[in-house]
Amino acid sequence: MSTRAARIEAEAAALWRELYGESPPADADAGEMLEVMLRRMPAISYDRLNSPHMHRAGISWPKRSAG
Repeated sequence: MSTRAARIEAEAAALWRELYGESPPADADAGEMLEVMLRRMPAISYDRLNSPHMHRAGISWPKRSAG
């Protein structure tokens, strides 16, 4: 398992313990844990931030990969 995958696995397990107060299922990988957690979350709406102080130039966008 790569270092990145191990960190993701550890973070997913820590989030599970924080949300549910118990250890995650032993046979679940990070993807399965995150999927279950997201499915259990209530569906809520959100309001987009609309501010006169927020300008398009101040938003950081993902960099496009050269390829």
